Amino acid sequence: MRSVWLVTAFLIMLLMIMPAIALASLTNLGALNSTTSSYLDNKNVFIYTGPLIKGDYYAFGNCTYWVYYLRKEINQPIPTTWGNAISWAVNAQKGNYLVNNIPSFGAIMQDPNAYGGLGHVAFVTNVNPGVNFTISEMNRVGFDEVDSRTISFTQLSKYNFIHDQIN
Repeated sequence: MRSVWLVTAFLIMLLMIMPAIALASLTNLGALNSTTSSYLDNKNVFIYTGPLIKGDYYAFGNCTYWVYYLRKEINQPIPTTWGNAISWAVNAQKGNYLVNNIPSFGAIMQDPNAYGGLGHVAFVTNVNPGVNFTISEMNRVGFDEVDSRTISFTQLSKYNFIHDQIN
C-alpha cells in the first residue's frame, strides 16, 4: 500500500513540474532578463503536456496560448482580451503597447498574413542585430507543438513586433 502511495505521489509531482522542465530546457527563461537572450535549438520541437496555465484564456494548444504563457514567465504579462493573432497588433496599440517592425527579446512577433487570415504570434527569444532573430512558437508545426526558428532581418517588413506598454 505504501509503495502505491509513493508511486502516485511521485507521478503527481512529476506531472506538476514537467512544464517547467520542458520550458527551462527550451528557453532557459529562469536565467533571462530584459538585457539577455536565449538561443534555442531550431530542431527542438515538443508537445506541451503541462497543466492549463492559470489566467490564460486563449485557446489551449494555439500560438496565442503559448505567447501569453511566455510573457507571463518573464513578468511582462499581456491582456487576455486580444482575440485571434490577427488582431493582436491593433489591440495592443489600443492598449498603449509599442508596436513596430523591430524585434527585441520578449517582444511578440505577429504575422498578420499567416493561417488564412487568423494570423500567428510568437515570442522573440534572441536577436542578432542586423542579421536575424529567433522565436519560440506553438501550433506552427502542429497543434500544441512548440518549436523555434530563426528568421532573417531581410524579412522584417512581414512582421509586427509588440513590445511593452508605453507609460
